Amino acid sequence: MSAHALTALPSAQQLPAFRGRIGCDPRSGHYAVPRRYRLHLSPACPHCLRIAITHSLLGLDDVCPVTLLPAVPDGPGGEYSALRPLYEASAHRYPGAALAPVLSDDWSGRIVSTHAPDIMRDLARHFGTDRPALYPQGADVEIEGVQRLCEQGIDAAAQRAGCVDADPEERDAALTSLLCTLRSLEGRLARQDHLLGDRLTAADVEVWVSLVQLDTVHRWHLDAAAVHRVAGHPHLWAYARRLTSHPAFGGHLDLEGIARRHHAHCRGLEAAGAAVQILDWAAHMPNRTGAESG
Repeated sequence: MSAHALTALPSAQQLPAFRGRIGCDPRSGHYAVPRRYRLHLSPACPHCLRIAITHSLLGLDDVCPVTLLPAVPDGPGGEYSALRPLYEASAHRYPGAALAPVLSDDWSGRIVSTHAPDIMRDLARHFGTDRPALYPQGADVEIEGVQRLCEQGIDAAAQRAGCVDADPEERDAALTSLLCTLRSLEGRLARQDHLLGDRLTAADVEVWVSLVQLDTVHRWHLDAAAVHRVAGHPHLWAYARRLTSHPAFGGHLDLEGIARRHHAHCRGLEAAGAAVQILDWAAHMPNRTGAESG
């Protein structure tokens, strides 16, 4: 077991100090202008990975450029020194760390948002009108529900289940919560190809990234029996394999970077589950020059 939940890297999601929106508030001046905005992402970070996938699914390379950041931050408190000027230009004497993800405005040299769900929605709604409907009309509530399910039922539950500082009852309860969430997703995917039906949506982006984190990060701190129980959801992991073969998903999967990011900041001991890999992610990653429809 490990206290990895206490030593995990912070992210801009934990301090959403910047919540500007594109095209939503005329007073903000953040109009939806192509090539005005820039993303600063490290795909080894789960929040950045979700944005990177969304950006690729929408085909926005020529609309919103991306600046890639290293897997492991180079500054104190998990900050990126390259982002410090943006933070200081956006908030006088900004007291926190300069974290990713960031959506910046190249016109002003300031940050628009550090909040991944808002960034994903704004990219889809204001620049992705001719692209796949990642946020179908009437699906907002359900997508937000899937997002919370991933945050609480997978990410947070897996961290608690592998936290050495928690008592055994708390760890058992967290594992039960995790397995309950996976069982719920398994039931959906036994009946349909994607979370919300037959079409790929933002809900699939949320779940796939949480499954990546579960197998490449949290698994290292669970016992072997727990990992075997997590793996016992065949439809769910077949779905994960299928999405990994999609260039917009597997094309951004930096397995080495995720491992370096985790091990650089986790001070806990590995558990027996580290030896029980659920999915061979690399075997299902696409040819970077290939293409596959969703």
